[in-house]
Amino acid sequence: MGSPDKADAERRPCDQVRVRVPATSANLGPGFDAFGLALTLYDDLIVTPGGSGITVTVTGSGEGELALDESHLVVRSIRAGLEALGVPVPGFSLRCENRIPHGRGLGSSSAAIVGGLAAAYGLAGEPVDRERLVVLANELEGHPDNVAAAALGGFTIAWTEGETGRAVRLEPAAGLAAVAYVPDNRVLTKEARGLLPSVVPHTDAAANAGRSALLVAAMTGRPELLLTATEDRLHQEYREPAMPESLALVHKLRGSGLAAIVSGAGPTVAVLGETPAPTGKAAGQSQFYRSTPEPPDGWTKYELGIDPVGVQVWSMEAG
Repeated sequence: MGSPDKADAERRPCDQVRVRVPATSANLGPGFDAFGLALTLYDDLIVTPGGSGITVTVTGSGEGELALDESHLVVRSIRAGLEALGVPVPGFSLRCENRIPHGRGLGSSSAAIVGGLAAAYGLAGEPVDRERLVVLANELEGHPDNVAAAALGGFTIAWTEGETGRAVRLEPAAGLAAVAYVPDNRVLTKEARGLLPSVVPHTDAAANAGRSALLVAAMTGRPELLLTATEDRLHQEYREPAMPESLALVHKLRGSGLAAIVSGAGPTVAVLGETPAPTGKAAGQSQFYRSTPEPPDGWTKYELGIDPVGVQVWSMEAG
């Protein structure tokens, strides 16, 4: 198996492409549609070219629910990537090993899009152009915050120029970590966005601008400022009718001094914090993880680190 993103411009046929793509949390409180964070929870894709048709297998999250034909989002993304690269679309089999919960605000659709586009680079025998990957993924997703973090890893700031998605990656502070509280129920992104007002008070917009700037400092070197820096006035409270339990949990956690936010469009609640590198103890035994309570009934708690690299691709070469 070759190394990820092999720097070889010459196209080579491959027997199989494997892709690993991280979950992501967007917004991070005040950074609505701009900030993203890659997390150490992954979907794996295995693409094997051959034949004239498409076959899809899904295990894990979405098993028994997702389409197993050409309408599958990963398949559509692979096709879009190959077309953008000017490569004929072969028949192939796709196996999705999904660990990112679907419809919970952890970037499952962005992972599918970024993973499919990255697989297209692998099938084409080209190293992944991550800047172009963000552009292509934004065209499919419609906004660049989650796809940027999935493509680049770490902490990202995304924006659009016209309709073109752009992003920069910043190095997260050493020891930055996250806990995700994931409920059993789902909330559609479209539903959550539909609750947002078209106009907000100027004071709220100004407050969020200041908190967003502060959050950049907190995420990259001053994690002790996370509680203040994650305050939001633009979107979270407006979405309470769609996820009252999530907002109640956010308020409870913040009241105990934890930097809790709604992850993306929800309903997952994420807590950001700092954990030192383990010295003889498992990372899960760090003070930060211990400081976060057990989940309510009907919720699952994930103790996560920050993924540093984003999507990875391995190609097994033919011959």
